[in-house]
Amino acid sequence: MEFDFLYDETENPKIRYVSFAGDTQRFDLAVIYTEKYYGKPLVLDLQKNRFAIIGHDDLEEPGYLEHAYQLSTEEAEELKSFLYTVI
Repeated sequence: MEFDFLYDETENPKIRYVSFAGDTQRFDLAVIYTEKYYGKPLVLDLQKNRFAIIGHDDLEEPGYLEHAYQLSTEEAEELKSFLYTVI
């Protein structure tokens, strides 16, 4: 089988694993810092198996976290408060 690669790169990213409990739920995250995606980190929700590429501009986008992680407005605000400290 032949593959038509768009890119094939190797990188050694920095990964931060963090777990915290807010007022509404517990978050277990892996934050992957990479040079890909315009320097925005890849944030994985390890409990819900969801992920998103998130930068400061995305945190300001209404409904972005709610949609990406299937969160309520209150849950998204807790996650946003944390993400502002690591992004």
